[in-house]
Amino acid sequence: MIESLIGIAALFGLVFLRVPIAFSMIIVGTVGFALMRSWKSSFVLLGGTTFDTVLSFTLSVIPLFILMGNLLTVSGVSHSLFAAAHRGLRRLPGGLAMATVVACGGFSAVCGSSLATAATMSKVAMPSMRKVGYADSLATGAIAAGGTLGILIPPSIVLIIYGIITETDIAKLFLAGLLPGLLGVICYIGAVYVAVKARPSLAPKNADDFPLTRRDIVGVSVVVGLFAVIMIGIYGGFFTPSEAAGMGAFMSLIIARVMGGLTWKKLIEVGFDTIKPTAMIFAIIIGAEVFSNFISFAGLPDALLAYVSGFQVNAYVVILLLVLMYIVLGAVLESLSMILLTVPIFFPLIMSLDFGTGILSSPEAVAIWFGIIVVVVTEISLISPPIGLNVFVLRTVLPDVPIKTMFVGIFPFWVADILRLIVLIAVPSISLILIT
Repeated sequence: MIESLIGIAALFGLVFLRVPIAFSMIIVGTVGFALMRSWKSSFVLLGGTTFDTVLSFTLSVIPLFILMGNLLTVSGVSHSLFAAAHRGLRRLPGGLAMATVVACGGFSAVCGSSLATAATMSKVAMPSMRKVGYADSLATGAIAAGGTLGILIPPSIVLIIYGIITETDIAKLFLAGLLPGLLGVICYIGAVYVAVKARPSLAPKNADDFPLTRRDIVGVSVVVGLFAVIMIGIYGGFFTPSEAAGMGAFMSLIIARVMGGLTWKKLIEVGFDTIKPTAMIFAIIIGAEVFSNFISFAGLPDALLAYVSGFQVNAYVVILLLVLMYIVLGAVLESLSMILLTVPIFFPLIMSLDFGTGILSSPEAVAIWFGIIVVVVTEISLISPPIGLNVFVLRTVLPDVPIKTMFVGIFPFWVADILRLIVLIAVPSISLILIT
C-alpha cells in the first residue's frame, strides 16, 4: 500500500517536471516493480507488455478508426454536416452554434476522436460564425464542447480502450454510448439557447442562410451510410469492432477519393496524421500497463476495496466520490492517461459494490454503466481548466482568440455536462436500455 502511494507521488512529480506522461508511468512502474521484486523481472514485464501491446489485434482498431476520421476530414463531409445542421436550426437563437454542436456529433459518429473533431470543426464553423457576428467566446465554446462528443458517440476510441482494460464487450459499450451521446447534443443545444437568451449580443438575431448543395446532401448521406454500415455490421454479427474499423477505413478511402479531396500529397499527410496520435496512444497504453501492474502488485486495489468495504458506504456515494476525484484529476491530467491510470484501480471496487436488484443487478450492466460515466467525466475534463485539451487544440488553430475567452465561452457547456452527468448517474437505464 505504502509503495503504491509513493509511486503515485513520484508519477505526479515527474509529470509536473514536464516528463511526458507515458515515460513517467514507464519509469515509475519499472523502478517500483524492480525495487519490490528484481530488475530482471521488471525488464521482463516491460518487454512483454510492449510486445503484447504493439502486436495486439484488438488494439489495431485504434489506428484504423483514426485513419478513417482523417480520411473523412480530407473528403470535406464536415462542411456538409454543418450546412445540413444549419438548415434545420437556422431560425433558433444561436442557430449556427447549435448547428456546430450537431455537426460535431455527426462527425464524431464516424471519427471517434475528440481532438480531431474539434480541430476539424474549428476550420469549418469558426469562419462562418465570425462572418455573421458571433462572439468568439460562444463560437469557440460550441466547437470545444461539441468536440468532446467524439469520445462517447460510437465508434469511440476511449470506449474501446475501456473495454479492453476491463474485458467488457466493446459492441455493447458502443450501443450504450448512443443515448448519452444524443443527450449530450441536446444539452449543448440547450446551453446555447440559454446563453444567447441571457446575452443576446453573443449571436445575431438573423444569421445568413447557407444553401444546401448536392455535394452537401451526398456528404451527409455518406456519413449516415458509413455509420449504419459500422453499427449494423457489428450488432448484426457480420464483423467484429476491429474488422468494422478496417471496413470503415477502406470505405473512407474510397469516399475521400470519389469526393475529390484526396491527392497523393494529402494521402501522405493523412498517413503521418494517423501515425503520430497512434504512437502517442500506444506509448501511453504501454506506460499505463507497466504502472498498473506495479500498483496492483503493491496492493493498492485490494487495500482500497478493503477500506471502502469496512465503512459499508452506499454504492452511489462511492460513485459520486469517484466522479469528484475524476473531475479534479481531469483538471491536471490528460484524459486518456487518466482513464488508463485509474480504471485498473477503481474498476474492481465498482464491481464489488451492491447496486440492488434493478437494472444494475448484473456485473456486466455495472461495468458498461460505469464505462459511460467515466467517459462523460472525461468529456468534462477535455474542456476544464487549466488543461482542457480541446481548448488548447482550438488555441493552436485559432491563435488570435485568448484562452480566457475560450474558457468563458465553455462555461455554459460545462454546466450542461455536469447536469447530464447527474442524470446519467441517477437514471442508469439511459445508458443501458438499448442493451437490455
